[in-house]
Amino acid sequence: MENKTGKEKLLSKTWAAALLALICSALWGSAFSGVKVGYEKFGIQASAWQDQMVFAGIRFFIAGIMALIAGSIGEKKLLVPHKKSLYKIMIISLFQTVLQYFFYYIGLAHTTGVKAAIIVAANVFTSILISSLIFRLEKLTVKKIIGCIIGFAGIIVINAGGLKGNMSFSISGDGFIFLSTIANGFSSVLMKKYSVGENPVMLSGWQFCIGGLILWLISAVSGGKLGNITVSSVSILLYLAFVSAAAYSLWSILLKYNPVSKIAVFGFMNPVCGVIISGIVLKESDSFGINGLIALILVCTGIYVVNKNKKRK
Repeated sequence: MENKTGKEKLLSKTWAAALLALICSALWGSAFSGVKVGYEKFGIQASAWQDQMVFAGIRFFIAGIMALIAGSIGEKKLLVPHKKSLYKIMIISLFQTVLQYFFYYIGLAHTTGVKAAIIVAANVFTSILISSLIFRLEKLTVKKIIGCIIGFAGIIVINAGGLKGNMSFSISGDGFIFLSTIANGFSSVLMKKYSVGENPVMLSGWQFCIGGLILWLISAVSGGKLGNITVSSVSILLYLAFVSAAAYSLWSILLKYNPVSKIAVFGFMNPVCGVIISGIVLKESDSFGINGLIALILVCTGIYVVNKNKKRK
């Protein structure tokens, strides 16, 4: 019990939560370009949603296996769910993997990376609103709203250049990306709610396995397939699986020991990291200029406002 209490105290500290959340943001930020590269490597077309679901299903099934292996090694025992945990796993999997990525993968193929990054950032709002207004896990305060608005302004700034002349709205693109953010918001709150008395890595790993299998079955029935199986294409698939396994497992642990709003607001760093990493990987030297610096300041300010504690008298 003492170790558990010590772990809970450590992960509840703002600096520790911030460090781990930023690691998650860096991993997820790299996935924006990673998915696009994966489509190119496997020869997946924008209209081939069945092939996109094969890609997603295999990625998340492997991610689940990775998470369960790492978690089992850490706990020194196999992470096998109890019967009472299966319902929780299925519900989390429905929102986190099946619905979120069904809409995300199809949406990303029909919109730009810039617009997707901005819309995805809205999951911070949806997570906090769902936690506060639907599940009543915390209070919706003016401070949280202001912090979210400041952070979201940073996302607009860093992506402003890519939006010029491209303000049209596509249901199959932008609309599906937005639906994926709503699913993500529910999954974050459900993980917070269901991880009480449960191992969050166990929940994370099994929900990925089940969700990945469901996505693969959907694609198999619809005739989906993967082509161009090469070392480079398999490598990007394995990397994206690692991103999901590592980032979501860490995120789940943070949600277990912290309020949803405290952790969710770090999601604003995902697009910022995405722009920086894309600039490095794709050698876009102008990807992080003055706008990027302003955006980073706004995002950090928003995170600070949401997590600032009132001084006790």
